[in-house]
Amino acid sequence: MRNAEYVGLEDDASPKYDNFKKVSIIPLVFLIFYEVSGGPFGVEDTVQAAGPLLALLGFLLFPVIWSIPEALITAEMGTMFPENGGYVVWVSSALGPYWGFQQGWMKWLSGVIDNALYPVLFLDYLKSAIPGLEGGLPRIIAVLALTLALTYMNYRGLTIVGWVAVLLGVFSILPFVVMGLVAIPELEPSRWFVIDLHNVNWGLYLNTLFWNLNYWDSISTLAGEVENPNKTLPKALFYALILVVLGYFVPLLVGTGAIPLDREMWVDGYFADIAKILGGIWLRSWIQGASALSNMGMFVAEMSSDSFQLLGMAERGMLPDFFAKRSRYGTPLTGILFSASGVILLSWLSFQEIVAAENFLYCFGMIMEFIAFVKLRMRYPAASRPYMIPVGTTGAILMCIPPTLLICVVLALASFKVMVISLLAVMIGLVMQPCLLYAEKKRWLRFSMSSDLPDFHSAYHGDTESGKQ
Repeated sequence: MRNAEYVGLEDDASPKYDNFKKVSIIPLVFLIFYEVSGGPFGVEDTVQAAGPLLALLGFLLFPVIWSIPEALITAEMGTMFPENGGYVVWVSSALGPYWGFQQGWMKWLSGVIDNALYPVLFLDYLKSAIPGLEGGLPRIIAVLALTLALTYMNYRGLTIVGWVAVLLGVFSILPFVVMGLVAIPELEPSRWFVIDLHNVNWGLYLNTLFWNLNYWDSISTLAGEVENPNKTLPKALFYALILVVLGYFVPLLVGTGAIPLDREMWVDGYFADIAKILGGIWLRSWIQGASALSNMGMFVAEMSSDSFQLLGMAERGMLPDFFAKRSRYGTPLTGILFSASGVILLSWLSFQEIVAAENFLYCFGMIMEFIAFVKLRMRYPAASRPYMIPVGTTGAILMCIPPTLLICVVLALASFKVMVISLLAVMIGLVMQPCLLYAEKKRWLRFSMSSDLPDFHSAYHGDTESGKQ
């Protein structure tokens, strides 16, 4: 494996793959939308946990503390290193390839754990219409069939996945626009201000906010597939941020303002019941259908990120060469197969366990990203940054403090079982990298760095010598 330091960047990504169609801004916005959100399905728990006012404030304040810093760091680092591998390359450049590999392992695993959720949720929406999907062999077959069908879509190409995400996104957002218009005569603003600080489940509240507003950095692992990433990536992150925040806040505003409050009713799927009260059975059916299809959108977007991350790591010599192989559609075949296998193996976990374990691993990865971001700002201030957050080194450090404190709270709220499972997963990564080095030394596996990628170390020195910003 390569031990070179990766810093700075001169060229755009892999010219070797220019014959594959790159992703433009509209599909990219919706890929980010599905990486992060997918619509307001799953936000109902915030109202049950904390009541209307704290739920609404949460989806306004949490993006400021968490989503905006993460999206800004992704825009700066993703344009500094516009190649597949994303955050793995950032951490490698700042902390060395060993920690870059750990970042890749934890983020890939948290992504695969996340993706195991979506076929299960999709079937949960269908089981009211098809009771046979409740459990047993029919459910197992349905999970496998759905996973294979969506995996095939990923195999066929990222541009197809991007435009499917656009169609699914429009279909998922429209019923809430209709519900908002229908609800206008029923709105009572006083309902928005209900608060009871003595009756707040802080663990459920914070975990639900965190789960619904993270993963902004996932799109960085596709940076090498983006058309003109230096301009497209920051714009797409900005538009997606607006879409995600409005996609949560407006439906919550409508649901809490138009219906008398019963906090116990605010569980997953309650928006469908609100739609029936306000618009009738047709609107409920539309929202249920949108919710089911939204899970498909989240699955294909997440799998794209996970599989291209493995391809990016192989192109940097961190994984065996077979991970760098592309299909005739330009997609990372081995990465897709590994990610699909992980999804199938993990699909037996419960919803709560999946969310908690994924959040725990994700937090470790984010801490390393913040350290890498600050360290690169301090050590290499003159490296080329096509998009740069308009703050100095002190501002960069201060920007990372609130999300880091939030990470500490999320980690502290994890159950003992989740902590043990997550720490075991981390330990596997710590051992796996030396084992791969040994396999390379013994020539059991072949590793090589792609000749199409720039040598970041020399690219950086070229920048500093010329004083180029």
